[in-house]
Amino acid sequence: MISYKELGLVNTKEMFAKAVKGGYAIPAYNFNNLEQLQAIIQACVATKSPVILQVSRGARDYANINLLRNMAKGASEYAKELGYEIPITLHLDHGDSFETCKECIDNGFSSVMIDGSHLPYDENIALTRKVVEYAHAHDVTVEGELGVLAGIEDDVVAEESTYTQPEEVVDFVSKTNVDSLAISIGTSHGANKFKPEQCTRNEDGILIPPPLRFDILAEIEKQLPGFPIVLHGSSSVPQEYVKMINENGGALKDSVGIPEEQLRQASKSAVCKINIDSDGRLAMTAAIRKVLHDKPGEFDPRKYIGPARDELKKMYMHKNENVLGSAGNA
Repeated sequence: MISYKELGLVNTKEMFAKAVKGGYAIPAYNFNNLEQLQAIIQACVATKSPVILQVSRGARDYANINLLRNMAKGASEYAKELGYEIPITLHLDHGDSFETCKECIDNGFSSVMIDGSHLPYDENIALTRKVVEYAHAHDVTVEGELGVLAGIEDDVVAEESTYTQPEEVVDFVSKTNVDSLAISIGTSHGANKFKPEQCTRNEDGILIPPPLRFDILAEIEKQLPGFPIVLHGSSSVPQEYVKMINENGGALKDSVGIPEEQLRQASKSAVCKINIDSDGRLAMTAAIRKVLHDKPGEFDPRKYIGPARDELKKMYMHKNENVLGSAGNA
């Protein structure tokens, strides 16, 4: 067994306590490869922000758990090399079973999510509690989930959202002893979060999604004062990236995200972790498409993945500084 402490990582306990008190959210950025990881660490060091490196089940299949673990160790050393030691958590996103969570804990992850939200309520509690008992024995923090987000992210698929029921949260947290709780208040997985008919159009013709259910969030905060809350599916789907992709051979359609001002509002509450994946995919794809469109003879991956990494860094810095409020809190 490998402890995350040997890798220079931290769990989320102190990180979340500071975020709740300080009125900001920790960025939870998904990564699958070297360039994504470089961009995340460069941006978070530059803005002096703590960060959660998220690994989905798809990322584990794509990149291998041993490589990902050692990349996270390298990220910790890389941050020091860049001149500022930031708190870094390695987190399993949407763990689907006790066995998956155990494997990650045994391989140096400092935080895991067990997603039993698709199960009947009592089964969700039992599975989450089992993961918590094992994780806490190794000083690893656990995120649970109540409510279901619609959309698609890797192999996490749901047709419809089910809002978190505030009357269930105290019972769930007390019976599972989770360290944080992912809730459903209107965010959604993927780049196509909402159907056009669910949205309105502003004066520029841009689709505006229905607002987040801040009333549900407020009631959950009332039920669980100061308890760390997590928002999944929180990419904003920047329209400049959608446009760049489509202008350079792409075919994205009706891509709508969560307005950044709503995420900023949420981050000032007990929401202390906000997950962003699709925005990173869009930024990277947009930059790569542009290079390959403008320079069709280019075949050196460094020449198109390098600009994609730089675009990612720029976007992550913006998120830390202007959306999540995490800049300066490392």
